Amino acid sequence: MSSKVIQQGAEAEIILSETEEGKFVIKDRIKKSYRLVELDKQIRVRRTRSEMKLLKKASEIINSPEPVAEKKNKNLTRIKMPYIEGQKLSESLNDFPLKTQKQICKIIGQNISKIHDAGLIHGDLTTSNMILVKDNEKSNSNNGRKLNSPKDVSALKTNKRKNMMESVLERHQSASQSEPKNFKVFFIDFGLGFHSLKIEDKAVDLHLLRQALEAKHFKNWKTLFKSVLTGYSKSEDYKKVIEQFKKVESRGRYKESY
Repeated sequence: MSSKVIQQGAEAEIILSETEEGKFVIKDRIKKSYRLVELDKQIRVRRTRSEMKLLKKASEIINSPEPVAEKKNKNLTRIKMPYIEGQKLSESLNDFPLKTQKQICKIIGQNISKIHDAGLIHGDLTTSNMILVKDNEKSNSNNGRKLNSPKDVSALKTNKRKNMMESVLERHQSASQSEPKNFKVFFIDFGLGFHSLKIEDKAVDLHLLRQALEAKHFKNWKTLFKSVLTGYSKSEDYKKVIEQFKKVESRGRYKESY
């Protein structure tokens, strides 16, 4: 067994752990010395629990790593997930031909529409929080599965949740069938995510991605964002979200027309 830190952030340390069971990523929330010890612990535990729930739900809808169940621990401040064999999209998207970039961005839009319709807001939609996996690569995970069959839906625990997922499935089934087969995009890091069906929250999520595309993929960002919106168009609230998105954009210095 071996482990090494692969990313050091302000809020958490990302550790790659290799065991006999396979490769795993561990997100370990960092202690903050400027906070009272007990308060710091409460905050880290609360945020860890929240992100685990969001990841669990997201993994039932789109490609996203499902947290590995740990022994019951009320003070858990880390999340263990399967390691996704792929490339961080922020580092690889620009290397593809524009046609392929547009295909990938369409998949991103489809994924966003699915989690939004299920009441999940990512909160930090950037290409740095997406892993691109080619179909000939192994994701080292049987998680991150798509919700794509009645059997998957029936496995959900509560009737309320089941009904919601069935509705999402029905709306997005045709989109899933038409998406490019040679790529999968895994959404990671739901640390700033939350549950919401508010149009404003969905619009702000899209706004964050639009900003990220312009900053990191500036050469073709307008074309790429239009492809995101094409993929997002299956959302039940598409028209309302786009209308609100324009209002969100108008609050800043960007007033583009889409």
